[in-house]
Amino acid sequence: MRILIAAAGSRGDVAPYTGLGAELCRAGYDVTLATTDTFAPLVRDAGLGFRRLPADTRVRGSVTGNRELMRTAAAFITELGQGFADVMDDGTDLLLLSATTAPLGWHLTEATGTPSLGVYLQPTAPTGDFPPVVTGSRSLGRPANRATGRFALRMADRVYEQAAAKLRHRLHLPPASPSQMRRRQERANWPILHGFSTALVPRPSDWRAGLEVVGNWWPHQEPSETLPTDLEDFLRAGPRPVLIGFGSMAAGDGERLSEIAVQALRRAGLRGILQAGSAGLAADGNDVLTIGDVSHALLFPRLAAVVHHGGAGTSAAALRAGVPAVTVPVTADQPFWAGRLAAIGAATDPIPFRSLTAERLADSLHRVVKQQTHSRAAAKAAQHLMTENGAGQALKAIQQLTEG
Repeated sequence: MRILIAAAGSRGDVAPYTGLGAELCRAGYDVTLATTDTFAPLVRDAGLGFRRLPADTRVRGSVTGNRELMRTAAAFITELGQGFADVMDDGTDLLLLSATTAPLGWHLTEATGTPSLGVYLQPTAPTGDFPPVVTGSRSLGRPANRATGRFALRMADRVYEQAAAKLRHRLHLPPASPSQMRRRQERANWPILHGFSTALVPRPSDWRAGLEVVGNWWPHQEPSETLPTDLEDFLRAGPRPVLIGFGSMAAGDGERLSEIAVQALRRAGLRGILQAGSAGLAADGNDVLTIGDVSHALLFPRLAAVVHHGGAGTSAAALRAGVPAVTVPVTADQPFWAGRLAAIGAATDPIPFRSLTAERLADSLHRVVKQQTHSRAAAKAAQHLMTENGAGQALKAIQQLTEG
């Protein structure tokens, strides 16, 4: 049986599907992951087939405001939609769609009759439990949370209007707006599996049937993979260091952020590792090392703390390692995940990206490393994550869908 997973966005929006895909392969499925060219090596290293989606994710790096985010997202989705009709061939038996690709994938399933399943990394369905993840706002009370959740979906639908219209025309389908398509899926209780931990987001009791939280899908990792020699040497040369990195965020801010990071580490009396990322963080010294991309699963358990942007994947990786965090959310869903980490005690209160100073970062680092409360909360969450098997639960749901 041939499964096609379609995912797009930054590394954190794609890497978890390599682990999910590898688990499905082990169960005997033929799995292809459709995503943008940047992530072809990740996909192939996991033993999955690769199919190209047309879009450039790199332009998203320096986006910090919600209005900017909407503009960038609309351009990205329009570009993505142009080649989406080509992503699926006649041999595809099941289509797995991320939150980003689902509003395009629904048109393919209508045109071909291929079954589909949502595999989301964020909770997008409105709920009274919390406001929509993209707004970054505090809870407004249950009725207002639900209302803003519905409004956020309407705003998201607008981003897909142009791409959806062109895609339906190409597929010879009658006109239907993104909002109409979404309502159609909701009425049919279209199944969505959410690949995050109930330690951070328990399943809301007011969600409709078909929405499940199954636990994280971890990026594929080769059993033989090791850390680079210079990083291994640095880790062994002294007390546990702190990692500071912003992933695919903050392009162009590297010099300022590097200076803040080094000053904060020295004020707090800590050794540090700067992860270059899109920002291009870099610094030299006996107490600071600069690295590129490395496995979170291998590195994080050996750290004193992680300073990160609050991306879903990095937040989960820190929890899995039982390591406390200092979050500096930039945009999109990052304030949401940063808030969830703080709510369970595994991180300090978030420092908004625009408010980041060496003093604030040093103070948070001092608290998160020297006080044990955050470490204990992170360790407790790590135990909870060990009881979850996100990929296994997804496999079970796919078996029920295809064999039931």
